[in-house]
Amino acid sequence: MGGKCPHRSVKKRRYSHKQFRRTKFLVKGDDAVYDDLLKPEEQRKELPIDEDLPGMGQYYCMHCDRYFANVTVRDEHFKTKKHRKRVKIMMGPKPHTQLDADLAAGMGMPDNGPKLMSMS
Repeated sequence: MGGKCPHRSVKKRRYSHKQFRRTKFLVKGDDAVYDDLLKPEEQRKELPIDEDLPGMGQYYCMHCDRYFANVTVRDEHFKTKKHRKRVKIMMGPKPHTQLDADLAAGMGMPDNGPKLMSMS
């Protein structure tokens, strides 16, 4: 009797989801993007042509750190809820850095208080 369970043949398709495919591209942290946005226009470099990036690397969203295939796709991205939330976050207070996290965890420089005069 018995045999195999009919549900065993159905495997979860864990890695075909869009979110997983997006994570394989390296994305800058919030603090790095925030620092890039604070730079004046004169210090920002022109986008170099890169054949490995979508749209030869010419269509870029600084807030989201994403490249797009053409202008229309980028402009559609500017209208999305995800982009608008990201812009709102980047216009707010400065995001936490790794140094802040280390200090909060007690891994920063020790604070031994002010040095007192020696009694010799």
